Order: sequence, then structure tokens, then C-alpha cells
Amino acid sequence: MKLSKSFWQTYKEVPSDAEVTSHKLLMRAGFIQKEAGGIYSYLPMAVRVLEKIKNIIRQELTAIDSQELLMNMVTPAEVWKDSGRWDTMGPEMLRLKDRKEADFCLSPTNEETITNIFKKTVTSYKNLPVSLFQINTKFRDEIRPRFGLMRGREFVMKDAYTFHMDKACMDVEYERFYKAYANIFTRMGLKHIIVEADAGAMGSADSQTHEFQVIADNGEDIVVEAQSIGYAANIEKADTVRGELKFTDACAVEKIETINQSTCEEVCKSLDVPVYQSLKTLVLTAMYGQKEANYIVMLLGDDELNEIKLTNFLKADSVTVASESVLSKFNLPKGYMSPLGVSGLSVLFDSAIDMEKSYIVGANEENYHVKGFVPSREVEKSKQADFRLAKETDFAPDGKTPVVFRKGIEVGHIFQLGNKYTKSMKATVLDQNGKKQTPLMGCYGIGVSRTMAAAIEQCHDENGIIWPAAIAPFDAYFAVIGKKEETKKLSTEIYNSLKSQGIDVLFDDRGMGPGPMFKDSDLLGLPLRIVLGERDYNESGELEIKVRSTGESFKVKKEELSAKVKEVLLSLGSSL
Repeated sequence: MKLSKSFWQTYKEVPSDAEVTSHKLLMRAGFIQKEAGGIYSYLPMAVRVLEKIKNIIRQELTAIDSQELLMNMVTPAEVWKDSGRWDTMGPEMLRLKDRKEADFCLSPTNEETITNIFKKTVTSYKNLPVSLFQINTKFRDEIRPRFGLMRGREFVMKDAYTFHMDKACMDVEYERFYKAYANIFTRMGLKHIIVEADAGAMGSADSQTHEFQVIADNGEDIVVEAQSIGYAANIEKADTVRGELKFTDACAVEKIETINQSTCEEVCKSLDVPVYQSLKTLVLTAMYGQKEANYIVMLLGDDELNEIKLTNFLKADSVTVASESVLSKFNLPKGYMSPLGVSGLSVLFDSAIDMEKSYIVGANEENYHVKGFVPSREVEKSKQADFRLAKETDFAPDGKTPVVFRKGIEVGHIFQLGNKYTKSMKATVLDQNGKKQTPLMGCYGIGVSRTMAAAIEQCHDENGIIWPAAIAPFDAYFAVIGKKEETKKLSTEIYNSLKSQGIDVLFDDRGMGPGPMFKDSDLLGLPLRIVLGERDYNESGELEIKVRSTGESFKVKKEELSAKVKEVLLSLGSSL
């Protein structure tokens, strides 16, 4: 494409509301335009990137026999009411009424729609498994849209769904998607980690689920990794182990005065003991629909609660800090609480706590703590499980391999949903004996527009974007320096020759000086920059090729240009 004919504009100023690199560069480089909070138009350069991402996805999914369809974005309330999610999705689901006052929503996800399509189409086990995917627009009314395409309200997403007769079949298909996703992000040229993850609201607590995280400094997620043993997990899911802790011998419970010392850190500092020799007491309220239950949760003094682990353990809808009225009811003074002498509350101990060791805990009296609290001795009934948030000083589940924390951006997530939606929506098929059975489901998502932003977060420098070759809007930026008619004619010949060889070239024919052209080239971030310099070419008969990602440059004769460009592009991961 000739730049003189293209709809493209770059900007010097960074938008005032742009916080992360991808948002700044996508705006400055003329890829997107803001229409409202969290809602953007994709301009021609962005569309080219999105289409390349989509094509890689399509190729890998059709290779595992998944078929593409396109579902409606505006969905009727009936299917959501069938699944029970019309009332539970919350305000992120944008609801609306048509002229007949019928309820609809803008689809935040499509489990209901695909299940409705399935149950109207498939009736026999002979037609299973079924694997379908779409690439479509979604809308989630985020309370605080931010970071441009990273956390927008309207976004492009690929979502796939599979249906199976049994768990064995679902496992096979899940593994196929797992490998396809690994291929997709590898082909895009993105450094990524596959991590164990929490199923969240999409699946059940025991669903098999993995996230695909692009490594980037501005990532919202924390990935816990022990690469040498192949372990990686989202911090919400990470099952890490603390190092060896030293304790003093158990002793009788002794009350100590701790005036204005309401935290484990303050108490342990005054007693000159490690903070892990104290126990942190949390009183939490778990919600089960409209019902609630209160719990005491105990952690080592220097650990933090992982609310997702606790919520999953309790099989609750949500967990929140207990209200002042709950604390008052059980005579628990904030900052000085413990299970000592408390009845009517279930007590949960984190698995990192040694139930036979001696700890410091609250005395349930303001300005007092006790020493010598031995969990197995002082609490008759309790349960123990992993409720703590992983820390950088932890070890992997093997207990000996140190973990490393890395920041990531979630770009893909795969789930085993089981019968969560097929059961609630009464989707059945006949088995070999003619009996109705509820099929199992899998769900597999990729944030297409988010992947474009994540690629920039990972691949950029102070001058602009550095696109991976496989998803760059063009293969090369062709700049011409010179005003002679012979040079202009030669540049057109070279441009046409490159195009005829299947090289997608952006030809800067605007007649600008080298400074502005090179700045635009770096900002745009195409894999290669080809320069025809009038003086240099007349002297040596050579053009210059410069690699955006490395800064490496080559001098090439015109006759060798196409071959060299192809060679370098292929080495950078382009499929041409």
C-alpha cells in the first residue's frame, strides 16, 4: 500500500487518559480511536493486525476439526433465565428492551446461546463430540474501564465450545485445544506461559482450567513459576510451600499486655520474635445465595489470605470481611481476636500452620494477646486447607524448588465446564441405550483485541511498537530519500517487484524527509525498514534493510532485495 493513499495519521502527544504503553502507542500510531470510556474504533492498521491474529486462530482451530459459526451479539433474556444467570451476572451485563418491552442483553459471553443452538440441533450420541467457535464482539460493562484495549468494555473475542458424551472424550478435546492454543501464541511470536488457573464464575471449583499468559512488565496478573520442574500457576491458584520455620517449644498459655499493638508485626516486634510465630485471625462471612455463614480463618502472621482459594473451599458464592455486628455478637475485638474460648464459629487453619507448634494470638480482650497457643490443643474442632496467597520466598509444590514471580497478561483461558450449562438448560442427547443423557461441555476463549495490546506491551521500545513478524500490519516499511524523477520511477519498480513476490509493503511515497519518515517507521514498528537513498544507490547500487527488533542492517543490491527480505522475514517468524 502507498502511504499517500492510506487512511493513517500519527500523533506526537500522548493521550491524557492513556496509562499503559499499549494504549499510548496504539493511539499515537493511529491504530485506534476512542469513542467512549472503554469503547474504541479500530482503524485500518489495527484491522490488519486483528485479521492476522484471527487467521492464525482459524488455521489452528480448523486443524483440530473445530467449525466456525457466528452467534448473535444481542441475546434474548430467555436463554439467560434458563441457565439462571440473568439475575446473577451483575451490572457488567448490559441489559436492554426492544420496542415490545422484551428483555435482551449485549452478550458478555455465549455459553447460553451455544447451548441453546446445540440442544435444538443435536439429539444423539452419534453426533458427539461437537466443536464450534466464533470470533465476534463482546460487551462487558466494566465498572472502571482502563488501560485501553487491555480492560475495555467492547472487545473482540474468540470463543469456542465443545460438547461430549463423557469425561474421557472431554479430556481428549481439552488437550487438543491446549496444544492448539500453545501453537497459536507461539506462531504469533509471543513469549507466553501456560498456567494452572481458577475457573472463577465460568466453571465449577473442580474444573480443569488453564490460562495463557503473555509475559509483560505491565501485566495485571502475577504468574508463579518454577521453570526447571515445569510448574506455573496464576497466583490465585498457586499451590506453593513455605520454607522451614523455627519455633520455640510449646508452653502453657500466657496472657501478655500489648497496648496499641493490634497487628502481628507490632506484637512480634515488641517481643523480638519472627512474625510467623504469630497467627493472624480473620473473621469472614461467606454468602450462599441469600444465606450467610461466618468463619474464623487462621493464617501465619506474615501470610495473606487468598480469597479465591477460601471461596472455592467453602463452595460459597463470595467471601467478605465480617461486619462489626458479627464481631460484636461473638465478642471479638478487632486486632485482638483469636478462636480462644469462642463458640458458634467454625475455625479454619491454613495448611502452612503446624498444629502442634506454639503461637502468639489475640486474647479476645483489647490490648492483650496470649503466648503458647497450640492449635491442636486449644481448638477442639477445626479444618485445615490451603488458604494463603503465594509469596516470592516460597517453594514449588515439591517443597525444594524456589519459585519466581512474573507479570503476565491473560490472553487465553480454557475450561472444562462439565454439565453446568447443559444441565440447567436441559440439553440432552440419547445414548446407546436410547436414554437421555446430559452432555459435558468445554469452553475456550482468546481475547483477540487484548492479544494485540499484549503484543505491544511485550514488544516495544522508547521509539514505538516492535511488531512480531507474524502479526505485523505490513511486512516492511519502504522509504525513499530523493527527489529525482529517476529515483521515484525506480522506487515504484521496486515496490511493485516486492509486491509481486508476496511481500506486503507499506510504501512511504509522501515525499517527506528522512527524519519524519524514520520516526513514523519506528513508531509503526513493522519488522523491516527498506531504504532507497538516492545518493547511496547512485554510488553503490544498494538499498538498506534494517531489522526493527534488533537494529541490525544489511546493504543489498536491487536484484537480491526480494530474496533477502523474504529470508529475514522468515527468520523473524513471518509465514509470508
